Amino acid sequence: MIPGYRGKALGSAAFVFVVALLVYFCTLAPTVTLVDSGELIVAARFLGVAHPPGFPLYVLLAHLASLFPIGNVAERVNFASAFFAALACGTLTLVVAEVIATASYVTGLRRRSRKVARKGRKISSQPIVEVDGNAASLLTIAPAIGAGLLLAFSRTLWSYGTIAEVYTLNTFLILAILFLMLRWRRRIVEDEKSTSSIASARGAKAVVADYDFWLYAAAIVFGLALGDHHVTVGLVLPALAVLVYQTQGLSFFLSKRILYAALVSVAALVAVYSYLPLAASRHPILNWGDPRSFAAIWAHITGKQYQVFLTFSPSIIGDQFLQFGRLLLREFGRPWLPITLVAALAGFVSAWKRDRTAFVFLLVVVLANLAYTLNYEIAEDKDAYFLPVFLAFAIAAGIGLNFFLRAMLSKQSSPAGRFLLSSSVATLPVLALVGNWPFNNRSDYFIAHDYVENIQGTIEPNGLLFTLDWQVASPMLYTREVENRRPDIKAIDISLLRRSWYFDYLRRVYPDMIARAGDKVDVYLAQLKQWEKDPKAYDKSQALTWQINQAFNELLRTLVTEELKVGPVYVTEEVFVPRDSGERELTQWLNQNFQGIPTGLVFQLFRDREFHDPGELHLQMRGLTNETKRRFEDDDVVKLKIIPAYRSMLKNRGLYLDHFHQSERAAAARDQAEQLLK
Repeated sequence: MIPGYRGKALGSAAFVFVVALLVYFCTLAPTVTLVDSGELIVAARFLGVAHPPGFPLYVLLAHLASLFPIGNVAERVNFASAFFAALACGTLTLVVAEVIATASYVTGLRRRSRKVARKGRKISSQPIVEVDGNAASLLTIAPAIGAGLLLAFSRTLWSYGTIAEVYTLNTFLILAILFLMLRWRRRIVEDEKSTSSIASARGAKAVVADYDFWLYAAAIVFGLALGDHHVTVGLVLPALAVLVYQTQGLSFFLSKRILYAALVSVAALVAVYSYLPLAASRHPILNWGDPRSFAAIWAHITGKQYQVFLTFSPSIIGDQFLQFGRLLLREFGRPWLPITLVAALAGFVSAWKRDRTAFVFLLVVVLANLAYTLNYEIAEDKDAYFLPVFLAFAIAAGIGLNFFLRAMLSKQSSPAGRFLLSSSVATLPVLALVGNWPFNNRSDYFIAHDYVENIQGTIEPNGLLFTLDWQVASPMLYTREVENRRPDIKAIDISLLRRSWYFDYLRRVYPDMIARAGDKVDVYLAQLKQWEKDPKAYDKSQALTWQINQAFNELLRTLVTEELKVGPVYVTEEVFVPRDSGERELTQWLNQNFQGIPTGLVFQLFRDREFHDPGELHLQMRGLTNETKRRFEDDDVVKLKIIPAYRSMLKNRGLYLDHFHQSERAAAARDQAEQLLK
């Protein structure tokens, strides 16, 4: 054992945690952001049920963060992500220290075994290191700190550490499991007494009570982690099985210990997921899926509605692999300077030579994750699904730094040389910090806030808004339920109308609107619940499919016509403009029966074909029209959805004004659209 190893390792982890937390705090988003941020904040604030699989552990912890009386609610929940991300970085520091310390012991023991084989002497059971204590400390702690900071400044973890999302908690829990299991392995490797080789030590009897603390702690954390993002957590299970087999052989899987570990893990899993029916029974503001029955709970946990995105097409796998390659190249800095990947490759080679168990363990983490993720075709937050791979590369980079230091230390061992070697470890994190800061600095990220404000600013009192854009629905849910801004607007996500639980929410917040729709709601809802019970029956029957589609479209038409009697009705562009995707029948019906006036970022519906002045346009687009635009354009959601929405609506405004001979105002709209092309 390295002298003072435990204290130095914990101190290093604490240092990395503090540095990471300070960086994340400085780059924290000041308000709600895009994608799921608004929905998750609402679920956390009111202890509701988020979208599948529900993320109960995250919701509970984020709820605690939302109670702190500092900043707005979005900032508080954003900071929770920063805190979890910083914990993840500190934990990765411990993971790398464990891997390097174990490799040093294994390598030393292997060398001594060879000497014993030649000289016929008995092996000492004392801990073995390859160099003196100070050098060993440098070779272990410095790379561990470098790897921890490298993860802290990596593109993906840092990006999720500044917004409300589940992935930083998920990353911390995965790394906590890895650390506990690696500590379990190291204790066994160091305490096993062998007279021949490490291989023969697998079957040796260990001091089980001491080891099992780490094993069962890992099992408990594994169960809890499944209550956050169970897919990526579950994908590390094959690697854990490899680690256990390489450490104690097949006998472990035939022992009672694996049963006990499974039981405590399942107990933790059941405890955390019991939140879902308990929360649903309270009828919270957000009660996605209403998971009170066993069938509803199971459908929610398994993410039944998202299983359509799983494919096994070679062409899709190829496209996804190219996307993965692009993400990996940019993960730790500039894609044209992949020094970290070189260090990671050196780390994999070093692990193969010094500690093959660590090599196989990391390789299985990568392969298991890719096997699933390359078959999962989603557009948003895809990078988060690759986080276990990025973690494996960060750990491998730490091993690679150890390899480089050992190579250099053999030639230069003076105090000055050691200082220079320690300083060189900072190179990779600094490159990642400089390369990723422009993208991950969200201290001035108001894109979602402004997007919603620009829409709400053009909607008259008591207006109804239909949208298929989650980038509108999610942050607007936050502004309504948490900040109580424009509660008079009746905002409906058309996609969610295909889920029966959503009608409970609509009845709660817009009771008059649902009442005005009359029996159309009841007819459609009856069909919808039948479909939810047995969707395969609808897949097999064209008649049933036609019935539910007819009921759905009748409901939409009734909502539009009835609400026009009491107030204005608006739709976002993807609802009104004909496209290959979307609700084609609704779009066709709207275009046949209404004129859409482009008022800002939405169309207002009018039955006549006369000119209606869309008013003067006052859009606030912080981050899209100044020097920060290039930064945020690297965000796929901003690039693929937000900027095109602004650009298209400005062009629609120009076309409408041109049609009614408002040439100067049309030219101004076109010029503004052109600015977004630059």
